[in-house]
Amino acid sequence: MLPRLTNFGVAAIYLALGLITSVAQSQEADPAVSHAKSLSRAFRFAAEDAGPSVVTIRSKFNLTRDDRAAAMNELLQDPRFRGLFPDGRPPFPVPGDGSGEPGVAEHVGSGVVIDKAGVILTNNHVVEDADEVTVRFPDGSELIATDIKTDPSSDLAILRVEPINELAAARLGNSEALEIGDWVIAIGSPFELEATVSAGIISGKGRGIDKIRRGRLLQTDAAINPGNSGGPLVNLDGEVIGINTAIASSSGGYQGIGFAIPINRGKWVVNELLEFGKVRRAYLGIRIGELTAQAAKQLELPARAGVWVLATVPSGPAAEAGITSDDVIVEFAGIPVRSPGDLQDVVEQKPIGSTQELVVLRGGERVRRQVKMVALPDEL
Repeated sequence: MLPRLTNFGVAAIYLALGLITSVAQSQEADPAVSHAKSLSRAFRFAAEDAGPSVVTIRSKFNLTRDDRAAAMNELLQDPRFRGLFPDGRPPFPVPGDGSGEPGVAEHVGSGVVIDKAGVILTNNHVVEDADEVTVRFPDGSELIATDIKTDPSSDLAILRVEPINELAAARLGNSEALEIGDWVIAIGSPFELEATVSAGIISGKGRGIDKIRRGRLLQTDAAINPGNSGGPLVNLDGEVIGINTAIASSSGGYQGIGFAIPINRGKWVVNELLEFGKVRRAYLGIRIGELTAQAAKQLELPARAGVWVLATVPSGPAAEAGITSDDVIVEFAGIPVRSPGDLQDVVEQKPIGSTQELVVLRGGERVRRQVKMVALPDEL
């Protein structure tokens, strides 16, 4: 039998309920709590919007004895690995020393569906030279990639699969609209943990790293780890604004600095691969250098005023337009350039056959020239 409540007991319950309601209302009235909840909802909605289009990619590689020996020898050169064993070598058979058999290696990365008919964008290094590529979707289904086109210079690749039903495709945003400090989320399969979401901000723009030969990168402090490669970096509107591609780390794991390929470059690479099977890059035919303080003093110009032309390729586009050594390029197609990377980034994406205006400083004067864009020769 339940105890009978006295008038005092009933009053105590009402008082407790009133205190709880008061605390809840106080929290809701707190602007800081309200803003935090709004940001939390924004993260949630962005993840829910983009998440269904994010896939896990498994690449399989058939290894010969020589392949395995080369991989093991490379690993043995790493002092962190050798330090695990007293004599510097592992206490198990090493391929290449007469033991071991051919096998299969597997690499796991991420990707994002950009066309509901079955086109997936990822990193080149996730699928390059793979003997078989399997795409796993959020519902657990899997498909084998039937066509793979890659661009090693930008570290991007597209895969085609043949789905039975239409796929959920991501919305692609405008990476040019990003500013340092903007919130972003990274979605992918770090350490094979599918559909993992991490949050951070854009912490830098226009970065260059050795692993990416062509193109400037976005820097973010959203956690990016092995397995995130090829997955999307998403804004709070749920739009893909980058493809996660690399980390700066002394340990191999997350240390607060990750890099993503801007999606505007990704769109251009995708269009080139779909239409031509490769990426055609426009070029000027010049050898360039950074306008350092010493070089600027020699040319009587401010440091980093533009890009220093060291030499031109005979009969190349720049030479045909009248560009000469010691010219300093300050503007291309209406866009100011301050470094060799800036110039390369804007030049190579211009349509082949188009004519673009180039502005140089020569003898203290601004000189304008018209340059016809031609494709970078394969040998270069």
